[in-house]
Amino acid sequence: MNPNIRFLISCLSLISMAVSAQVKKFDNILYGVAYYQEYMPTDRLDEDVKMMKEAGISVVRLGESTWSLFEPVEGQFEFAWMDRIIDKMHSAGIKVILGTPTYSIPAWLWHKHPEVLIELQKGDRTYYGIRQNMDITNPTFLFYSERIIRQLMQHYAKHPAIIGYQVDNETLTRGVNNHDFQVSFVDYLKKKFKTTDNLNKIWGLNYWGMTINGWEELAPRDGITNTGYKLEWERFNRKALADFLTWESAIVREYKRPDQFVTQCFMPAFEDVDQMESSKLMDVMAVNVYHDSQDKLTGSEIALAGDYFRSVKHDNYLITETNAQTIGWNSRIQSPPYPNQLRQNVYAHLGSGANMVEYWHWHSIHYGQEIYWKGVLSHDLQPNRTYSEVTRTAQELKQIGKHLVNLKKENKVAILFSHDANAALNFMPFDQSGNPWGPDHNNFYRNNLVTQFHRVLYQNNIGVDFIFPERPEFEKYDLVIIPSLYIASDDLLKKISDYVKKGGHVIMQFKSGFSDENSMVRPVLAPGPLREACGFTYQEFTNFKELSLKDDPFRVGDENNKVNTWAEYLIPDSAKPIAFYDHKYFGKYPAVTQNTFGKGSLVYEGCMVSDAIQEKIILQEIEKLKLAPDTDLHWPLITKSGKNEFGKTIHYYYNYSSEDASFSYSKGSGTELLSGKKVNTNQKLAIEPWGVLIVEE
Repeated sequence: MNPNIRFLISCLSLISMAVSAQVKKFDNILYGVAYYQEYMPTDRLDEDVKMMKEAGISVVRLGESTWSLFEPVEGQFEFAWMDRIIDKMHSAGIKVILGTPTYSIPAWLWHKHPEVLIELQKGDRTYYGIRQNMDITNPTFLFYSERIIRQLMQHYAKHPAIIGYQVDNETLTRGVNNHDFQVSFVDYLKKKFKTTDNLNKIWGLNYWGMTINGWEELAPRDGITNTGYKLEWERFNRKALADFLTWESAIVREYKRPDQFVTQCFMPAFEDVDQMESSKLMDVMAVNVYHDSQDKLTGSEIALAGDYFRSVKHDNYLITETNAQTIGWNSRIQSPPYPNQLRQNVYAHLGSGANMVEYWHWHSIHYGQEIYWKGVLSHDLQPNRTYSEVTRTAQELKQIGKHLVNLKKENKVAILFSHDANAALNFMPFDQSGNPWGPDHNNFYRNNLVTQFHRVLYQNNIGVDFIFPERPEFEKYDLVIIPSLYIASDDLLKKISDYVKKGGHVIMQFKSGFSDENSMVRPVLAPGPLREACGFTYQEFTNFKELSLKDDPFRVGDENNKVNTWAEYLIPDSAKPIAFYDHKYFGKYPAVTQNTFGKGSLVYEGCMVSDAIQEKIILQEIEKLKLAPDTDLHWPLITKSGKNEFGKTIHYYYNYSSEDASFSYSKGSGTELLSGKKVNTNQKLAIEPWGVLIVEE
């Protein structure tokens, strides 16, 4: 039997034994650091614990990088060194999240089994000397991983300090192209497509005469140009990753106590991971969010990651890593935060629904790749400006954390995010920033299209969730925003059309509905099944650098009245044009249309629009649907809100600038929690540079 099939059977067996993941409630905000006593040049555990306790640190994350210390020699397990750390934390009242150490393999493992290292496409490969360099589906790697996880859990599951477990770390498949992985991919295709005849038809392998007569003729990924193959390969990568994390979670769940949770620190570059499938046996989502500081601090990365990961489980989440001081694998981008920014960032995470904020990490490391990715303490390991700000924040959270934990948010606007659309647009990019004759894996869909929509909503203080093609919860929202949905099944497009027909409202972007779920271009007039809801057809499209819209229809001024990159030659049926290109030839085609369909409406952007135009389009829909927040605040004053455990509404206010600001408080009377002062409706409130106010109605 294929060893990877045995792994999948093992997964299913473990999952059947595992208790289903539960919604995790917290009784207070957790505030802490990742801690690596084993990296210290001297033993200063007692001093570190003392400083943490004095500061108010309530949680530490340990152990995810130290397989070589837990098992220094194959089959020889040593835990006394970690016992000492966890016991000291417990004595100080500091909670512990323990990581399974599988993302960084020990030297003896690669030396004995070099086959566990990743083989990349076209003969390239990974080497030992960096973490995350192994094939997470390799049966040898899985054997040793299971053994260390079980040893770890048998030893630590009953320790009263441990509140949860992190499985692996920032997991991705990372370009794996090993033979075993390819064999597993073929097995996956057999299960999904049944026969090679069916595969030939669905992928169009008659093109260039690439039909196969048996599964053994399926070529490896290295030289493939077929977009159906490439799309399915990306799906299989996400599935393999989800299988691995579910497998680890299931093992941990065999040992953990009911009061302990399972999580994983996902990365905010969420386009490569199926978070819903990966987290099925996790109790709480967690994410590592790094961002700019000083004048480039906007909070937008914090909000984007928070909105996305909150949406995966419809619940609160954890921040397992974020900026303490400076970040970087070299010293080119050292940008320590201004005073108050560290504190403001904590409350920005909490305002988006986080229940924990942890820094990576406690102390700056003295050797290795990440010496400039600084922790709370600098390399001198003495109290400093950052430590003082952490202490101030920790003491505040001790006083008011119970009013902020488990914040519930109810939004009426959602963004539809498609992993498939992101992948397929990497294979067939439309932006002109890369090689015009080849693919350009720049995740333009996620990094430019999705992010623009979210940024506009964020800067206008409009709360937003994410929804997914696999769980299209359109009916929960009054307005759904759909970035270029380049890959979609007929069923998904029908659900969008039905949502509009029944009274829903959509803002949709170009390229939507162009290809089906197998990356085949639909052999009908575009936009295919969306034609009635959109109210137009088109047959042609063009790349271009930049154009103006005729007569500045959105009143944004000459500088902002710009569209760029892509345009579809829209021919309206029932749609009403609301903007045209200022161009001799393109000018007869509308750039933006609006269509009434049934009880709802659909605004369609046939081109990329500037931020200013996007803001006008979104705000017009928000006003029409009466979804505008009852505040006139706008960037750089940001507000977030939600209901706390006492059933009271919490309002956060942030000043993302170096200037003092003030505003008129428009909500119900209440208490500003940080100062304890009473606040009345219409009272003018002052907020310091990089400051935050928190009002509980």
